[in-house]
Amino acid sequence: MFELQLAKIWEQALEITRHDVSKPTFDTWFKDTELMAYYGDTLVIKTPNEYCKNTLENSYYHILQKNLEELLEHNIKLTFITPKETGADTLAAELLPKASNAPACPIKEEPVFTEPLFQEQLDFSNFNLNPKYTFDSFVIGKGNNFAYAACEAVANNIISNFSNKRTYNPLFIYGNPGLGKTHLMQATAHEVLKHNKNIKVVYISSENFMIDFIESIKNSNMSKFRDKYRKVDILLIDDIQFLKDKEGTQEEFFHTFNALHEANKQIIISSDRPPKEIPTLEERLRTRFEWGLITDIQAPDFETRVAILRKKAQDENLELPDSVAYYIAENTQSSIRELEGALVRLAAFSSLNHRTIDIDLAKECLQSIIPTTANIVITPEVIKQKVAEIYNIKVDEFSAKKRNRNIAYPRQIAMYLCRDMTDLSLPKIGEYFGGRDHSTVIHACERIASDLKTDLSLQATINNIKNQLTGSN
Repeated sequence: MFELQLAKIWEQALEITRHDVSKPTFDTWFKDTELMAYYGDTLVIKTPNEYCKNTLENSYYHILQKNLEELLEHNIKLTFITPKETGADTLAAELLPKASNAPACPIKEEPVFTEPLFQEQLDFSNFNLNPKYTFDSFVIGKGNNFAYAACEAVANNIISNFSNKRTYNPLFIYGNPGLGKTHLMQATAHEVLKHNKNIKVVYISSENFMIDFIESIKNSNMSKFRDKYRKVDILLIDDIQFLKDKEGTQEEFFHTFNALHEANKQIIISSDRPPKEIPTLEERLRTRFEWGLITDIQAPDFETRVAILRKKAQDENLELPDSVAYYIAENTQSSIRELEGALVRLAAFSSLNHRTIDIDLAKECLQSIIPTTANIVITPEVIKQKVAEIYNIKVDEFSAKKRNRNIAYPRQIAMYLCRDMTDLSLPKIGEYFGGRDHSTVIHACERIASDLKTDLSLQATINNIKNQLTGSN
Protein backbone atom coordinates (compact mmCIF):
# COMPACT_ATOMS: atom_id res chain seq x y z
CA MET A 1 0.00 0.00 0.00
CA PHE A 2 2.83 2.37 0.97
CA GLU A 3 4.61 1.59 -2.32
CA LEU A 4 1.49 2.63 -4.21
CA GLN A 5 1.47 5.94 -2.32
CA LEU A 6 5.16 6.52 -3.20
CA ALA A 7 4.46 5.80 -6.86
CA LYS A 8 1.52 8.23 -6.85
CA ILE A 9 3.56 10.99 -5.19
CA TRP A 10 6.38 10.56 -7.70
CA GLU A 11 4.00 10.41 -10.66
CA GLN A 12 2.47 13.74 -9.63
CA ALA A 13 5.90 15.29 -8.97
CA LEU A 14 7.16 14.25 -12.40
CA GLU A 15 4.03 15.58 -14.08
CA ILE A 16 4.70 19.00 -12.52
CA THR A 17 8.40 18.83 -13.37
CA ARG A 18 7.65 17.94 -16.99
CA HIS A 19 6.45 21.53 -17.49
CA ASP A 20 9.64 23.02 -15.97
CA VAL A 21 12.15 21.42 -18.35
CA SER A 22 12.42 20.57 -22.04
CA LYS A 23 11.29 17.19 -23.36
CA PRO A 24 14.87 15.96 -24.09
CA THR A 25 15.92 16.97 -20.57
CA PHE A 26 12.93 15.22 -19.01
CA ASP A 27 13.40 12.07 -21.09
CA THR A 28 17.15 11.96 -20.40
CA TRP A 29 17.29 12.68 -16.66
CA PHE A 30 13.83 12.21 -15.09
CA LYS A 31 11.97 9.52 -17.03
CA ASP A 32 13.62 6.44 -15.50
CA THR A 33 13.69 7.61 -11.88
CA GLU A 34 11.68 6.21 -8.98
CA LEU A 35 10.74 7.35 -5.47
CA MET A 36 12.08 4.54 -3.28
CA ALA A 37 11.37 5.77 0.24
CA TYR A 38 9.91 8.65 2.26
CA TYR A 39 11.45 8.90 5.72
CA GLY A 40 10.72 11.91 7.97
CA ASP A 41 11.57 14.92 5.82
CA THR A 42 13.81 12.96 3.43
CA LEU A 43 12.80 11.43 0.09
CA VAL A 44 15.06 8.81 -1.50
CA ILE A 45 15.05 8.82 -5.30
CA LYS A 46 16.51 5.96 -7.33
CA THR A 47 18.27 6.95 -10.57
CA PRO A 48 19.35 4.56 -13.36
CA ASN A 49 23.08 5.37 -13.23
CA GLU A 50 25.79 7.57 -11.73
CA TYR A 51 25.56 10.14 -14.55
CA CYS A 52 21.86 10.68 -13.92
CA LYS A 53 22.37 10.83 -10.16
CA ASN A 54 25.06 13.52 -10.43
CA THR A 55 23.01 15.56 -12.90
CA LEU A 56 19.88 15.56 -10.72
CA GLU A 57 21.91 16.40 -7.60
CA ASN A 58 23.87 19.23 -9.18
CA SER A 59 21.49 20.69 -11.77
CA TYR A 60 17.88 19.84 -10.88
CA TYR A 61 17.81 19.47 -7.10
CA HIS A 62 16.10 22.82 -6.59
CA ILE A 63 13.38 22.14 -9.19
CA LEU A 64 12.49 18.74 -7.73
CA GLN A 65 12.65 20.03 -4.16
CA LYS A 66 10.33 22.97 -4.96
CA ASN A 67 7.78 20.78 -6.74
CA LEU A 68 7.74 18.13 -4.02
CA GLU A 69 7.40 20.74 -1.26
CA GLU A 70 4.39 22.23 -3.04
CA LEU A 71 2.91 18.76 -3.43
CA LEU A 72 3.57 17.58 0.16
CA GLU A 73 3.10 21.02 1.74
CA HIS A 74 6.19 20.89 3.97
CA ASN A 75 9.96 21.26 3.68
CA ILE A 76 11.84 18.22 2.41
CA LYS A 77 15.35 17.01 1.57
CA LEU A 78 16.34 14.73 -1.30
CA THR A 79 18.78 11.85 -1.47
CA PHE A 80 19.66 10.27 -4.81
CA ILE A 81 20.88 6.70 -5.19
CA THR A 82 21.80 4.30 -8.00
CA PRO A 83 20.78 0.63 -8.41
CA LYS A 84 24.14 -0.39 -6.89
CA GLU A 85 23.22 1.44 -3.70
CA THR A 86 19.69 0.01 -3.57
CA GLY A 87 18.80 -2.99 -1.40
CA ALA A 88 15.24 -3.55 -0.34
CA ASP A 89 16.25 -5.07 3.01
CA THR A 90 18.96 -2.62 3.92
CA LEU A 91 17.63 0.66 2.49
CA ALA A 92 15.83 1.84 5.62
CA ALA A 93 18.51 0.55 7.99
CA GLU A 94 21.58 1.91 6.19
CA LEU A 95 20.69 4.74 3.82
CA LEU A 96 17.89 6.65 5.51
CA PRO A 97 19.57 7.33 8.88
CA LYS A 98 22.46 8.86 6.93
CA ALA A 99 20.05 10.94 4.89
CA SER A 100 18.19 12.19 7.97
CA ASN A 101 21.45 13.47 9.44
CA ALA A 102 22.50 15.20 6.25
CA PRO A 103 22.70 19.00 6.33
CA ALA A 104 19.57 20.69 5.06
CA CYS A 105 19.64 22.07 1.55
CA PRO A 106 18.42 25.61 0.89
CA ILE A 107 14.62 25.79 0.83
CA LYS A 108 12.73 27.95 -1.66
CA GLU A 109 15.60 30.35 -2.18
CA GLU A 110 16.41 32.23 -5.31
CA PRO A 111 19.55 31.03 -7.12
CA VAL A 112 22.69 32.34 -5.46
CA PHE A 113 25.63 33.54 -7.55
CA THR A 114 29.19 34.14 -6.54
CA GLU A 115 30.56 37.66 -6.82
CA PRO A 116 31.21 38.33 -10.50
CA LEU A 117 34.81 38.45 -11.57
CA PHE A 118 34.32 41.68 -13.47
CA GLN A 119 32.27 44.50 -11.98
CA GLU A 120 31.71 46.46 -15.18
CA GLN A 121 28.42 45.99 -16.97
CA LEU A 122 28.85 43.67 -19.95
CA ASP A 123 26.74 43.27 -23.06
CA PHE A 124 26.55 40.46 -25.60
CA SER A 125 29.09 42.10 -27.88
CA ASN A 126 31.75 41.48 -25.24
CA PHE A 127 31.14 37.76 -25.43
CA ASN A 128 31.22 37.26 -29.23
CA LEU A 129 27.85 35.52 -28.87
CA ASN A 130 25.23 35.35 -31.59
CA PRO A 131 21.94 36.54 -30.01
CA LYS A 132 20.01 34.12 -32.26
CA TYR A 133 21.74 31.07 -30.76
CA THR A 134 19.41 30.25 -27.87
CA PHE A 135 17.74 27.07 -26.59
CA ASP A 136 14.38 28.37 -27.81
CA SER A 137 15.60 28.68 -31.40
CA PHE A 138 17.26 25.24 -31.45
CA VAL A 139 15.28 22.51 -33.21
CA ILE A 140 15.52 19.25 -31.26
CA GLY A 141 15.67 15.88 -33.02
CA LYS A 142 16.93 12.33 -32.58
CA GLY A 143 20.47 13.26 -33.62
CA ASN A 144 20.96 16.08 -31.10
CA ASN A 145 18.59 15.50 -28.16
CA PHE A 146 21.25 14.14 -25.80
CA ALA A 147 23.67 16.99 -26.57
CA TYR A 148 20.81 19.45 -25.98
CA ALA A 149 19.95 17.84 -22.63
CA ALA A 150 23.62 17.93 -21.58
CA CYS A 151 23.94 21.65 -22.41
CA GLU A 152 20.71 22.45 -20.60
CA ALA A 153 21.95 20.53 -17.55
CA VAL A 154 25.22 22.48 -17.58
CA ALA A 155 23.36 25.80 -17.77
CA ASN A 156 21.00 24.82 -14.98
CA ASN A 157 23.89 23.68 -12.82
CA ILE A 158 25.57 27.10 -13.09
CA ILE A 159 22.28 28.94 -12.54
CA SER A 160 21.29 26.92 -9.47
CA ASN A 161 24.79 27.07 -7.99
CA PHE A 162 23.83 24.87 -5.01
CA SER A 163 27.09 22.98 -5.27
CA ASN A 164 30.57 24.05 -6.22
CA LYS A 165 30.73 20.96 -8.39
CA ARG A 166 30.20 21.41 -12.11
CA THR A 167 28.03 18.66 -13.57
CA TYR A 168 30.05 18.01 -16.72
CA ASN A 169 33.36 19.78 -16.93
CA PRO A 170 34.50 19.94 -19.58
CA LEU A 171 31.54 19.32 -21.85
CA PHE A 172 32.92 18.13 -25.20
CA ILE A 173 30.54 18.24 -28.19
CA TYR A 174 31.60 16.75 -31.51
CA GLY A 175 30.03 16.24 -34.92
CA ASN A 176 30.36 17.24 -38.55
CA PRO A 177 30.31 20.95 -39.48
CA GLY A 178 26.95 22.69 -39.67
CA LEU A 179 25.00 20.46 -37.25
CA GLY A 180 24.50 22.96 -34.40
CA LYS A 181 27.49 22.58 -32.08
CA THR A 182 28.19 26.32 -31.94
CA HIS A 183 24.47 27.02 -31.48
CA LEU A 184 24.27 24.73 -28.43
CA MET A 185 27.48 26.08 -26.89
CA GLN A 186 26.32 29.66 -27.15
CA ALA A 187 22.76 28.79 -26.08
CA THR A 188 24.21 27.46 -22.81
CA ALA A 189 25.93 30.79 -22.18
CA HIS A 190 22.82 32.78 -23.14
CA GLU A 191 20.71 30.77 -20.71
CA VAL A 192 23.09 31.56 -17.84
CA LEU A 193 23.32 35.23 -18.83
CA LYS A 194 19.51 35.52 -18.71
CA HIS A 195 19.79 34.95 -14.95
CA ASN A 196 22.96 36.93 -14.28
CA LYS A 197 24.31 39.53 -16.72
CA ASN A 198 27.55 39.76 -14.77
CA ILE A 199 28.69 36.24 -15.56
CA LYS A 200 31.89 36.50 -17.60
CA VAL A 201 31.80 34.46 -20.82
CA VAL A 202 34.38 34.13 -23.57
CA TYR A 203 33.56 32.41 -26.85
CA ILE A 204 36.42 31.93 -29.31
CA SER A 205 37.59 29.53 -31.98
CA SER A 206 40.80 27.61 -31.32
CA GLU A 207 42.36 29.33 -34.32
CA ASN A 208 41.66 32.80 -32.89
CA PHE A 209 42.88 31.65 -29.49
CA MET A 210 46.15 30.71 -31.17
CA ILE A 211 46.36 34.04 -33.01
CA ASP A 212 45.60 35.95 -29.81
CA PHE A 213 48.28 33.99 -27.96
CA ILE A 214 50.97 34.60 -30.59
CA GLU A 215 50.12 38.32 -30.77
CA SER A 216 50.39 38.56 -26.98
CA ILE A 217 53.87 37.04 -27.09
CA LYS A 218 54.94 39.49 -29.79
CA ASN A 219 53.57 42.44 -27.81
CA SER A 220 54.93 41.20 -24.45
CA ASN A 221 51.38 41.26 -23.10
CA MET A 222 50.90 37.77 -21.70
CA SER A 223 49.42 38.93 -18.39
CA LYS A 224 46.48 40.55 -20.21
CA PHE A 225 46.03 37.44 -22.34
CA ARG A 226 45.90 35.20 -19.26
CA ASP A 227 43.48 37.52 -17.48
CA LYS A 228 41.19 37.38 -20.52
CA TYR A 229 40.97 33.60 -20.61
CA ARG A 230 41.58 32.50 -17.04
CA LYS A 231 39.35 34.97 -15.22
CA VAL A 232 36.11 33.83 -16.79
CA ASP A 233 33.10 31.88 -15.55
CA ILE A 234 32.43 30.10 -18.83
CA LEU A 235 34.95 29.43 -21.60
CA LEU A 236 33.61 28.26 -24.98
CA ILE A 237 36.24 26.94 -27.40
CA ASP A 238 35.07 26.10 -30.92
CA ASP A 239 36.79 23.73 -33.37
CA ILE A 240 39.49 22.50 -31.00
CA GLN A 241 40.80 20.18 -33.76
CA PHE A 242 42.56 23.21 -35.26
CA LEU A 243 44.56 23.93 -32.10
CA LYS A 244 48.11 23.35 -33.29
CA ASP A 245 51.18 23.42 -31.08
CA LYS A 246 52.53 26.55 -32.73
CA GLU A 247 54.66 28.73 -30.43
CA GLY A 248 53.57 26.61 -27.46
CA THR A 249 49.83 27.22 -27.96
CA GLN A 250 48.80 23.82 -26.61
CA GLU A 251 51.05 24.35 -23.59
CA GLU A 252 49.29 27.64 -22.84
CA PHE A 253 45.83 26.14 -23.36
CA PHE A 254 46.77 23.26 -21.06
CA HIS A 255 47.53 25.72 -18.22
CA THR A 256 44.40 27.76 -19.03
CA PHE A 257 42.30 24.62 -18.85
CA ASN A 258 43.86 23.62 -15.51
CA ALA A 259 43.36 27.07 -14.02
CA LEU A 260 39.68 27.17 -14.97
CA HIS A 261 38.98 23.60 -13.98
CA GLU A 262 40.62 24.02 -10.56
CA ALA A 263 38.61 27.24 -10.04
CA ASN A 264 35.44 25.30 -10.90
CA LYS A 265 34.69 27.36 -14.00
CA GLN A 266 32.78 25.77 -16.86
CA ILE A 267 34.57 24.76 -20.06
CA ILE A 268 32.66 23.75 -23.20
CA ILE A 269 34.59 22.51 -26.24
CA SER A 270 33.51 21.60 -29.75
CA SER A 271 35.22 19.57 -32.45
CA ASP A 272 34.46 17.69 -35.65
CA ARG A 273 35.63 14.46 -34.00
CA PRO A 274 36.10 12.96 -30.50
CA PRO A 275 39.35 13.74 -28.61
CA LYS A 276 40.96 10.37 -29.33
CA GLU A 277 40.65 11.00 -33.08
CA ILE A 278 42.44 14.39 -33.12
CA PRO A 279 45.98 13.46 -34.23
CA THR A 280 47.56 16.85 -33.47
CA LEU A 281 46.31 16.95 -29.87
CA GLU A 282 48.76 16.39 -27.01
CA GLU A 283 47.95 13.35 -24.88
CA ARG A 284 47.65 15.40 -21.67
CA LEU A 285 44.98 17.60 -23.30
CA ARG A 286 43.21 14.56 -24.71
CA THR A 287 42.91 12.97 -21.27
CA ARG A 288 41.62 16.20 -19.73
CA PHE A 289 38.95 16.55 -22.40
CA GLU A 290 37.81 13.05 -21.43
CA TRP A 291 37.37 14.04 -17.75
CA GLY A 292 33.87 15.34 -18.32
CA LEU A 293 31.09 14.35 -20.71
CA ILE A 294 31.66 13.68 -24.42
CA THR A 295 28.54 13.84 -26.57
CA ASP A 296 28.04 13.86 -30.31
CA ILE A 297 25.61 15.56 -32.68
CA GLN A 298 24.52 13.56 -35.71
CA ALA A 299 23.05 14.69 -39.01
CA PRO A 300 19.33 15.48 -38.64
CA ASP A 301 16.83 12.90 -39.84
CA PHE A 302 14.12 13.77 -42.37
CA GLU A 303 11.55 14.89 -39.77
CA THR A 304 14.08 17.13 -38.05
CA ARG A 305 15.18 18.65 -41.36
CA VAL A 306 11.58 19.52 -42.18
CA ALA A 307 11.12 21.02 -38.69
CA ILE A 308 14.28 23.12 -39.14
CA LEU A 309 13.02 24.47 -42.47
CA ARG A 310 9.62 25.32 -41.00
CA LYS A 311 11.24 27.06 -38.04
CA LYS A 312 13.51 29.08 -40.32
CA ALA A 313 10.60 30.00 -42.60
CA GLN A 314 8.53 31.08 -39.60
CA ASP A 315 11.37 33.24 -38.29
CA GLU A 316 11.68 34.89 -41.72
CA ASN A 317 7.88 35.29 -42.19
CA LEU A 318 8.12 33.09 -45.26
CA GLU A 319 5.24 31.04 -46.67
CA LEU A 320 6.74 27.60 -47.21
CA PRO A 321 4.48 24.89 -48.70
CA ASP A 322 4.94 21.39 -47.30
CA SER A 323 5.86 20.04 -50.73
CA VAL A 324 8.79 22.47 -50.93
CA ALA A 325 9.93 21.72 -47.39
CA TYR A 326 9.86 17.99 -48.17
CA TYR A 327 11.74 18.50 -51.44
CA ILE A 328 14.56 20.45 -49.78
CA ALA A 329 14.71 18.06 -46.79
CA GLU A 330 14.89 14.99 -49.04
CA ASN A 331 17.74 16.41 -51.13
CA THR A 332 19.80 18.33 -48.56
CA GLN A 333 20.93 15.90 -45.89
CA SER A 334 24.45 16.71 -44.73
CA SER A 335 24.04 19.79 -42.52
CA ILE A 336 21.68 22.38 -41.06
CA ARG A 337 23.80 25.07 -42.68
CA GLU A 338 23.05 23.69 -46.15
CA LEU A 339 19.35 23.44 -45.34
CA GLU A 340 19.14 27.04 -44.25
CA GLY A 341 21.30 28.15 -47.16
CA ALA A 342 18.91 26.48 -49.62
CA LEU A 343 15.94 28.23 -48.01
CA VAL A 344 17.66 31.64 -48.05
CA ARG A 345 18.50 31.18 -51.73
CA LEU A 346 14.91 30.20 -52.49
CA ALA A 347 13.50 33.21 -50.61
CA ALA A 348 15.81 35.60 -52.45
CA PHE A 349 14.99 34.04 -55.84
CA SER A 350 11.27 34.33 -55.09
CA SER A 351 11.54 37.96 -54.00
CA LEU A 352 13.73 39.16 -56.87
CA ASN A 353 11.61 37.45 -59.51
CA HIS A 354 8.25 38.33 -57.88
CA ARG A 355 7.19 34.68 -57.92
CA THR A 356 5.34 32.60 -55.35
CA ILE A 357 7.28 29.80 -53.72
CA ASP A 358 6.14 26.42 -55.02
CA ILE A 359 7.74 23.13 -55.99
CA ASP A 360 8.50 24.22 -59.58
CA LEU A 361 10.25 27.37 -58.38
CA ALA A 362 12.21 25.34 -55.83
CA LYS A 363 13.47 22.90 -58.47
CA GLU A 364 14.41 25.73 -60.82
CA CYS A 365 16.13 27.80 -58.15
CA LEU A 366 17.98 24.98 -56.40
CA GLN A 367 19.04 22.87 -59.37
CA SER A 368 22.66 23.99 -59.05
CA ILE A 369 22.91 22.99 -55.40
CA ILE A 370 20.53 19.99 -55.53
CA PRO A 371 21.75 17.95 -58.52
CA THR A 372 19.64 15.16 -59.96
CA THR A 373 22.08 12.66 -58.43
CA ALA A 374 21.47 13.95 -54.89
CA ASN A 375 19.97 10.62 -53.84
CA ILE A 376 23.16 8.65 -54.56
CA VAL A 377 24.27 6.96 -51.35
CA ILE A 378 28.03 6.74 -50.96
CA THR A 379 29.14 3.91 -48.69
CA PRO A 380 32.54 2.37 -47.90
CA GLU A 381 31.60 -0.62 -50.09
CA VAL A 382 30.85 1.65 -53.05
CA ILE A 383 34.15 3.53 -52.50
CA LYS A 384 36.16 0.31 -52.22
CA GLN A 385 34.59 -1.06 -55.38
CA LYS A 386 35.42 2.07 -57.37
CA VAL A 387 39.02 2.35 -56.07
CA ALA A 388 39.60 -1.37 -56.74
CA GLU A 389 38.31 -0.88 -60.28
CA ILE A 390 40.61 2.11 -60.88
CA TYR A 391 43.70 0.27 -59.55
CA ASN A 392 42.77 -3.12 -61.05
CA ILE A 393 42.77 -5.05 -57.79
CA LYS A 394 40.20 -7.19 -55.96
CA VAL A 395 37.99 -5.57 -53.32
CA ASP A 396 38.73 -8.25 -50.71
CA GLU A 397 42.43 -7.40 -50.92
CA PHE A 398 41.64 -4.18 -48.99
CA SER A 399 40.92 -6.33 -45.93
CA ALA A 400 43.96 -8.57 -46.32
CA LYS A 401 47.19 -8.13 -44.38
CA LYS A 402 49.22 -7.47 -47.53
CA ARG A 403 51.54 -4.46 -47.28
CA ASN A 404 52.98 -4.29 -50.80
CA ARG A 405 52.51 -0.84 -52.31
CA ASN A 406 50.16 -1.88 -55.14
CA ILE A 407 47.62 -2.89 -52.43
CA ALA A 408 48.55 -0.64 -49.48
CA TYR A 409 48.40 2.68 -51.32
CA PRO A 410 44.97 2.13 -52.96
CA ARG A 411 43.75 0.97 -49.52
CA GLN A 412 44.95 4.28 -48.05
CA ILE A 413 43.18 6.17 -50.85
CA ALA A 414 39.96 4.28 -50.12
CA MET A 415 40.28 5.06 -46.39
CA TYR A 416 40.87 8.74 -47.21
CA LEU A 417 37.76 8.85 -49.43
CA CYS A 418 35.68 7.12 -46.73
CA ARG A 419 36.74 9.82 -44.28
CA ASP A 420 36.10 12.58 -46.82
CA MET A 421 32.82 11.35 -48.32
CA THR A 422 30.98 9.61 -45.46
CA ASP A 423 30.01 10.46 -41.88
CA LEU A 424 31.66 7.35 -40.43
CA SER A 425 34.05 7.56 -37.49
CA LEU A 426 37.66 6.43 -37.86
CA PRO A 427 37.16 3.16 -35.94
CA LYS A 428 34.10 2.38 -38.10
CA ILE A 429 36.09 3.00 -41.28
CA GLY A 430 38.79 0.66 -39.97
CA GLU A 431 36.19 -2.11 -39.63
CA TYR A 432 35.57 -1.97 -43.38
CA PHE A 433 39.26 -2.61 -44.02
CA GLY A 434 39.85 -5.84 -42.16
CA GLY A 435 39.31 -4.47 -38.68
CA ARG A 436 42.22 -2.03 -38.75
CA ASP A 437 42.38 0.40 -35.81
CA HIS A 438 41.70 4.14 -35.96
CA SER A 439 45.43 5.05 -35.85
CA THR A 440 45.94 3.19 -39.14
CA VAL A 441 43.08 5.16 -40.70
CA ILE A 442 44.52 8.42 -39.35
CA HIS A 443 47.91 7.58 -40.88
CA ALA A 444 46.28 6.76 -44.23
CA CYS A 445 44.29 10.00 -44.31
CA GLU A 446 47.32 12.11 -43.37
CA ARG A 447 49.49 10.34 -45.97
CA ILE A 448 47.04 10.93 -48.83
CA ALA A 449 46.28 14.52 -47.74
CA SER A 450 50.02 15.24 -47.73
CA ASP A 451 50.60 13.64 -51.14
CA LEU A 452 47.70 15.55 -52.66
CA LYS A 453 49.53 18.82 -52.02
CA THR A 454 52.27 17.99 -54.54
CA ASP A 455 51.18 14.99 -56.63
CA LEU A 456 49.17 16.24 -59.63
CA SER A 457 48.54 12.71 -60.86
CA LEU A 458 47.02 11.72 -57.52
CA GLN A 459 44.88 14.87 -57.54
CA ALA A 460 43.49 13.88 -60.93
CA THR A 461 42.86 10.29 -59.78
CA ILE A 462 41.04 11.37 -56.61
CA ASN A 463 38.92 13.90 -58.53
CA ASN A 464 38.09 11.26 -61.14
CA ILE A 465 36.98 8.78 -58.45
CA LYS A 466 34.86 11.42 -56.69
CA ASN A 467 33.23 12.47 -59.95
CA GLN A 468 32.36 8.87 -60.79
CA LEU A 469 30.96 8.26 -57.30
CA THR A 470 28.79 11.38 -57.34
CA GLY A 471 27.79 11.23 -60.99
CA SER A 472 29.38 14.63 -61.68
CA ASN A 473 30.68 15.58 -65.11
